Amino acid sequence: MRLFIRVAVSAILGLTLSTPVLAQTIPCGGSFSGFMGKVSAEAARRGLPDNAIRAVVAAAKQDPQVLRFDRAQGVFRQTFLEFSQRAISASRLRIGVEKTREFSTVFDRAQQEFGVPAEVILAFWAMETDYGVVQGDFNTVSALATLAHDCRRPELFQPELFATIALTAQGDLNPATMTGAWAGEIGMVQMLPEDILERGMDGDGDGLVRIKSSEPDAIMTAARLVADLGWVANEPWLQEVTAPNNFPWEQAGYDRPTTVGELQQLGVRARTGSLMGPDASATLLLPQGRNGPKFITYRNYNVYREWNHSFVYQATVSYMATRLGGAQRYDAGSPDTGLNGDQMVQLQRKLEGLGHDVGGADGVLGAKTRAAVRAEQLRLGMPADAWPTPELLDRL
Repeated sequence: MRLFIRVAVSAILGLTLSTPVLAQTIPCGGSFSGFMGKVSAEAARRGLPDNAIRAVVAAAKQDPQVLRFDRAQGVFRQTFLEFSQRAISASRLRIGVEKTREFSTVFDRAQQEFGVPAEVILAFWAMETDYGVVQGDFNTVSALATLAHDCRRPELFQPELFATIALTAQGDLNPATMTGAWAGEIGMVQMLPEDILERGMDGDGDGLVRIKSSEPDAIMTAARLVADLGWVANEPWLQEVTAPNNFPWEQAGYDRPTTVGELQQLGVRARTGSLMGPDASATLLLPQGRNGPKFITYRNYNVYREWNHSFVYQATVSYMATRLGGAQRYDAGSPDTGLNGDQMVQLQRKLEGLGHDVGGADGVLGAKTRAAVRAEQLRLGMPADAWPTPELLDRL
């Protein structure tokens, strides 16, 4: 699932280049039918066709199940090793090879036009919908209308509802039958309507953009989105490395960007192949601390961070892309025992008591918690790899 903050614009929605997409234009809450009446009026004001407006309004039904899913969103509480070993199965890797061959011409075109390799698109395709097998069965219009009417995040979903009307006007969406994820994402790589409207590509030449049923359309549209997120052609994104035991572990992590040359001076080496040049920007990534797998991330890794904000998802899908490209299985190492959910909450409360902002004691090992863990490890004279352990919890 992809829900990230975007500032894309679309002329068909009547927005100017300085207008942020995330904007609530209609008061949320109140009568659902009254809300949809206001949607209809606003869409007409924007110049969207009457027949498309009527079709979307007629299809929109308030869906309580969507709200239940929205309120109960899960987060990645699995470790990187747990999640990646479940997600990157032999079957998914095998199917990825088959898809590469089956759609080789389309993937070649995607790389030529946007610089995005096949394995990058394949990894998102596999992770999001298992290569199109599991795309969701929620009515897209009802899901978006329900979330646009709800007052939790109307600024995100109201623009998506207008984009849905625009896609209906183009003939790329049937409001009555289009289905997808509970949050309105559509198709093989789970894209929101505004992304499809902005970046949708007709990969099979039928004059339509059908990322739900046409693999070429989905591949080309995904490549364009990845390129728009900042992908740099002919550069890697993630590479497995080794590091010596005396590495200064506090210099690893997202908030510790450095260069390949500086990491090499500290003893970091590619496990196979060669690293980028010494001046290339790089970060040493330790998903489970100094005794677990180790990676260098390059600037293309930022695309994965834009796609999904979960650390475990980012690391897993980017690593999956390297495997689909022929990389060997990582060296899992022997990570120190981590914390369970209750222990993580205890740790976060202790960190808050010490003056750290961890973003709330939610049991999730996010960026703020990792930074606080590193700071306390340094203070206590422990290896500062930002991986919380029972030993750290006891010492605090």
